[in-house]
Amino acid sequence: MTAATESNPQSTSASTASEPLPEELTMAVEAGREDAYFALVDRLNAASVRKRFECYRDIEWDAPQMRIDPMDPHWESSRDRGLGKTDWYWSLPETTRREMGLGSVARFMFVGSIFENVLSRGLLQFASRLEAGSPEYRYAYHEVIEESHHSLMFREFVDRSGVAVQGLSSTMTAGADRVSGFGREFPELLFIFALGGEDPIDYAQRRALEEEADMHPLVERISRIHVTEEARHVSFARAYLRHNVPKLDKNRRHELAVATPLILSQMAGLMMRPSQAFIERYQIPQEAVDIAYTNNRDHKVRIQASLEKIRLLCDELELLPEQALDLWKQYELWPEA
Repeated sequence: MTAATESNPQSTSASTASEPLPEELTMAVEAGREDAYFALVDRLNAASVRKRFECYRDIEWDAPQMRIDPMDPHWESSRDRGLGKTDWYWSLPETTRREMGLGSVARFMFVGSIFENVLSRGLLQFASRLEAGSPEYRYAYHEVIEESHHSLMFREFVDRSGVAVQGLSSTMTAGADRVSGFGREFPELLFIFALGGEDPIDYAQRRALEEEADMHPLVERISRIHVTEEARHVSFARAYLRHNVPKLDKNRRHELAVATPLILSQMAGLMMRPSQAFIERYQIPQEAVDIAYTNNRDHKVRIQASLEKIRLLCDELELLPEQALDLWKQYELWPEA
């Protein structure tokens, strides 16, 4: 048993980890109260001390059951999602299917590490603008520490997998640098970005923990750590937005409303479908991509479900003017009637 498990008896429960924090629910009805917001931040700061994980302390990387074997049957896709829904996938040799599956998991982890890096840089910019004594300053650094351990465990998985994962394009890299600057210039937009990355990852990991009876032990351990700590991160992001968006002027609110579906569309695409490089490497035919993703209603519903909490928050904060709503629908992020 690891040190984290001993001190955090609830950390091994997927159902416990997936429950919203009571403070988050309170903030939904007390968004205008200054004392309620800062009481939440204080509780999140205390929780970061009470229940925390470290990449190289709380994961037994060298335990036999954690070893990554490229030919492990765990890596094969299920028949009810993604490429597993196509005849093309099942016509491939077993070794290729497993190689592709491990590659998909490694890419998911790699994208997660990049997201955590961008968010951490943004949080540092956010902290730099805060006044002395602000509890938000302490919270921001707690989250940076936690996100750093998440980045470490994601990249450690990628390195141990032996999979060569392609980095971001120059355009995406420039965009990531721009996002990190939001922490100083437009923190509300930074925390929309945070939810746009955290919610899809969180949704996918929780679904996997609930539905996959035989998950690879290393993937399971990483997922459980991640969903436990991300509960704090999404709680803060939503609380910050509830507390601060109503204070924005009309132009800033409109800018935030229109930018939100653009950010969510890009983030969901990165998190929940294969990259073009992956498609080209395995010569995945367009027909299979269409069946698995582009024209797959179940896939679209999963994306919409992964963004449901953000959609409801935007509705609550009146960030769905006609132009923004049209973009949500254009990018197929809005649930069908």
